[in-house]
Amino acid sequence: MRVIVTIQHPGHVHFFKHAICELEARGHEVHVFARRMGVNLELLDAYGIDYEVLADESEGLSSLAVVQATYEAKLLARARQIDPDVITAIGGVAASHVAKLVGAESIVFYDTEHATLIKSLAYPFADRLCLPDCYDGDPSGQQTRYPAYHELAYLHPDRFEPDPTVLEEVGLSPEDSFVVGRFNGWGASHDLGEGGFDNVTEVFDRLESTGAEVLFTSEKPLPDHLEDRRMTVPPERMHHLLYYADLFVGEGATTAAESAVLGTPAVYVNTLTMGYTRELEREYGLLYNFDSKNRHQEALRKAEHILEDYQPARWERRRQNLLADKVDATDVIVDQVTEPRSKLAVA
Repeated sequence: MRVIVTIQHPGHVHFFKHAICELEARGHEVHVFARRMGVNLELLDAYGIDYEVLADESEGLSSLAVVQATYEAKLLARARQIDPDVITAIGGVAASHVAKLVGAESIVFYDTEHATLIKSLAYPFADRLCLPDCYDGDPSGQQTRYPAYHELAYLHPDRFEPDPTVLEEVGLSPEDSFVVGRFNGWGASHDLGEGGFDNVTEVFDRLESTGAEVLFTSEKPLPDHLEDRRMTVPPERMHHLLYYADLFVGEGATTAAESAVLGTPAVYVNTLTMGYTRELEREYGLLYNFDSKNRHQEALRKAEHILEDYQPARWERRRQNLLADKVDATDVIVDQVTEPRSKLAVA
């Protein structure tokens, strides 16, 4: 079988990396095509995945359509040469369009309900839409629901073993209490009109006043007194750091969910919530959503409470409850790509 995997975001690298290796180990021919965005090429290199770059990163929303058109045109040209059986992607705008033109089956994974462009440009063309069972809504077309989160494709304990040496890399010891924070750039199309924290400096000061070390990343410029305190851990090492952290506090849903499935409590501050962030709070108590107008102060109070009453065994019990209900999402990817459609359970 010939399979094309498209990568347009760093999170897509994590999601597909184990599936790519497993498919190749089974003798399938896998071609990976990427658009330059953030650290996705750095991650592909770090994981030893062969790939081709088809387009550069867009410079804001004004150039996004041009970049997407370039990506689709180059993907179509390469797909005609490869003659794939399957094209798979997260989001899958280019994948679903190109698959129709080359006679391949498109398998699109997605977990974000509010991404209206994906819904309108990818969903109607996808041959198979694969959604976590916590996804809110019922898109039309053939779909498969599965009991997992995207993050369990790479952070399920069958796929991930934490490495404690990451603590030395950031100047910490196992006895240290620390928080990982992340601030959004708010430049994505689905971020328009949305918001998170009101005051980054107060976030830092309040967390640090609990006695915890504060490590953070940010997509946007920060005040001068914080800029030189950014975390410098390599992106492929971030999940190890999240595992050992006492708490995650931030505006990024993916990093919040990653922390939660690793058993690290997550305080997620964003006016946008998703089915998976709500389920992680409602069913497992591993993630706390703060999306109201008072989200800044409410989130900081929650973060302070967690740090002041931190009990590792409590969060590990909650993680084990989650893992008892969920499956390894890489198994879902591989099954969807390789199994005949007639054998798949379709909702």
